[in-house]
Amino acid sequence: MVERKPSNFGEGSERLEHPHWLLRRVDQAVVALLVLAGLAAMVVWWIVHGGVRGNLVELERAEPKTVRFEVDINSAGWPELLQLPAIGETLAKRIVDSRLKDGPFRDHKDLMRVRGIGPKTFDTIRPYLRPMPDQDAMVQK
Repeated sequence: MVERKPSNFGEGSERLEHPHWLLRRVDQAVVALLVLAGLAAMVVWWIVHGGVRGNLVELERAEPKTVRFEVDINSAGWPELLQLPAIGETLAKRIVDSRLKDGPFRDHKDLMRVRGIGPKTFDTIRPYLRPMPDQDAMVQK
């Protein structure tokens, strides 16, 4: 005679065992405690950072910040120059080549020596150029 073991999904008065993929009671308690600890930590963080007082920043009410992007034409590489409006990869590489061949730019207008930079392009990029040091002050140092 073959002894029959109770199945997990048996019928009647046989004791049902839990499937192997469920957590034991001890494991369930540990998971519940970890979840509660995480929730408690979030509540404490919210209180400490001013949630009760209403001091948390709401994006709709936050002040807009402005950032000023400036480029030093005597030290910028072509990828940085590429960020300027109206400057493509070819023109950015020409600026770097001109700086290496003819020396550093003495002032912003000196950029016009680069083929492809005329008055219109120069006026477009001028707000993004870092101010040049005063040449007379540089000579005295």
